[in-house]
Amino acid sequence: MSTHIGAQEGEIAQTVLLPGDPLRARHIAETFLEGAVLYNEVRGMHGYTGQYKGRRISVQGTGMGVPSISIYAHELLADYGVRTLIRVGSCGAMQEYIQMRDLILAMSCSTDSAVNHSRFKTVDFAPTADFALLHSAHQLAQERGFPVHVGNILTTDSFYNDDKETLKQLILHGTLAVEMESAALYTLAARFQAKALTILTVSDHLTSGEQTTAKERQTSFNQMIELALDTAIQAIAGNPAQ
Repeated sequence: MSTHIGAQEGEIAQTVLLPGDPLRARHIAETFLEGAVLYNEVRGMHGYTGQYKGRRISVQGTGMGVPSISIYAHELLADYGVRTLIRVGSCGAMQEYIQMRDLILAMSCSTDSAVNHSRFKTVDFAPTADFALLHSAHQLAQERGFPVHVGNILTTDSFYNDDKETLKQLILHGTLAVEMESAALYTLAARFQAKALTILTVSDHLTSGEQTTAKERQTSFNQMIELALDTAIQAIAGNPAQ
């Protein structure tokens, strides 16, 4: 057991999906995993391990924001030997050509969080996805005809932000979307020499004002979940030790 995860040794697979919402973790386990077993409910942050297409996979809720995902990702990597982490979350689109419910693969993350300043001092570390995971996910999405975009996203500490000028500059420089966790995930994966990828579904749009409901975010983003699970399967197949 670790401080925030109540699993025993061996109860968590080496490949883990990371939804922010613990209710989405439950939805993934109940809908997609066979024989899913609840290994964690500390602070209501559900974690499950089951089988998907004959492969062992876990799903762990992380909560919202850099501090929260940092706790769960760190403990999974440091205490449970997890080697592959795939975040499945929602985001706000920033480019007009991106549509509601499109998928976004985060190749890299800009961030306004100060967490990496304490690690790297004057260096602007660039949190980046694992290329093999990114490449697999993109190929699978194209094969299935899923609407998918690949590029830089923004990880922010502020869900409500009135800084319109910075937003304008980010859009001008091609930033695809905004969310609140991935820069921390990619940094921790690099620290532990593990693999990480963020797959997002557009749940709201910063330019059009469109948005989905909380219920839809919990249970209806199945293209993203299927893509993440099949990307995970390819990663496991490429590494028999998992």
